This record gives sequence, structure tokens and C-alpha cells, in this order.
Amino acid sequence: MSEKNPDDITVVHLMRHGEVHNPEGVLYGRRAGYHLSELGRQMADRVAEHLEKRDITYAVASPLERAQETATPIAKAHGLDLATDERLIEAANVFEGKTFGVGDGALRKPDNWKHLTNPFRPSWGEPYIEQVVRMMGALDAARDAARGHEAVCVSHQLPIWIVRSFVERRRLWHDPRKRQCTLASLTSFTYRGDKIVSVGYSEPARDLVPAHLRAGAKPVKGASKGFGA
Repeated sequence: MSEKNPDDITVVHLMRHGEVHNPEGVLYGRRAGYHLSELGRQMADRVAEHLEKRDITYAVASPLERAQETATPIAKAHGLDLATDERLIEAANVFEGKTFGVGDGALRKPDNWKHLTNPFRPSWGEPYIEQVVRMMGALDAARDAARGHEAVCVSHQLPIWIVRSFVERRRLWHDPRKRQCTLASLTSFTYRGDKIVSVGYSEPARDLVPAHLRAGAKPVKGASKGFGA
């Protein structure tokens, strides 16, 4: 850990993992056994190349395979041991293990409707505020580990979007289709000392992301899905 200085500039890149091999379109959530697809590995390599000349001194990932596999080439490019932080894990969800397609999944079953009563908490999974608390803890830990330099934390779409919304003072409940958090994207938090002073967003692997999985894209029935991402 670097010595603390109130004027240090530290950048923590919160990265979403690459595409996952998931032909069944399952909402995999925190389930083990879901690995990057070949395209997902290309995305991870692309971002590692993009960050190769940056001052990355700390790399950490969610314990899930897809996050570990995404972070590995970044850590390797900078000669770092990859750390694991449980706080970066995907949000818990009661629909985990079920299909969740457009018009053909879990939402059509009346037994599941009881989980959809409160979108503000939300009633189907880990409360948004709990995601904020753990993700802020992970961000601050990465800041401390890389103080005066840069860190990369590989996590998952929903926790990344929620903590960004909190930092940017937006409401936490939202339309999932409008998240700006594409596969292999970087949401970058710049700290001056201990305070976040700016948030940036970039998509180094955008050309590799299927059009229907990009931010704001309309869902396509039958297309490859990125659930639990």
C-alpha cells in the first residue's frame, strides 16, 4: 500500500467482464462454472492491450470465473499477482439459474410475480444500497492499494452501474436496458486523495461486442444473451 497523501491522484477502473459462454440464456448470477467465450477472451485481451501502457499497480477481480478470466491478461501484462475481492461479486438474484428471455422466460410464470412487487429495493434480489456499500468498500480498498497510481477491478454489470449511479447522485432504481456498462467496458473513478473527483466511461472492445448487447440496444428474442453479467 502506498503512503497516503491528500493530493495523490489515483484512478480505479471498474471493468465489466467479457462475454460469457451461455448458449442456454440462463441468468447465471453467482453460479460457478460460467466461463468466458472465445469472444470474451478476445475482449479481455483487447482491454489488456488498451491498458498496457497505463500505470496499473493493482489488479483485483470478483471470485467468479468470468471475472477472474477477464482480469488475468491485465494482471499478466503488468507483472502483477491477481487479487480477489468478494465485494466485487455479482448481485444476488432469486431468478438465478432460470431463463429470462424476451417473452419466453421466468417472467411468464405466475409463481415468480411475487418477486416483482418492489422495483425500488429491488424485491427480486440484493438491495441496491447493499450493493453500494460493498462496491464502495472494494473501490476504496483498490484506491488504497494503488494510491498515486491506477488499479483495475473486474466486476459485473449491475453492481458497477449501481455504484456509479450512487457516486453520480442518480436514483438507484432504473431501467436495465439503459445501463451504460457494455461488456469489457471501463468505468473509471478518479480520486484526489480519498475523494472521487470525476467518473469516466470507455469501451476499448466496443467493436467486438455484439450489437444487441451494447448499451441501449433493444433485446432480440433468440439471440445470444449475457444474463447475470
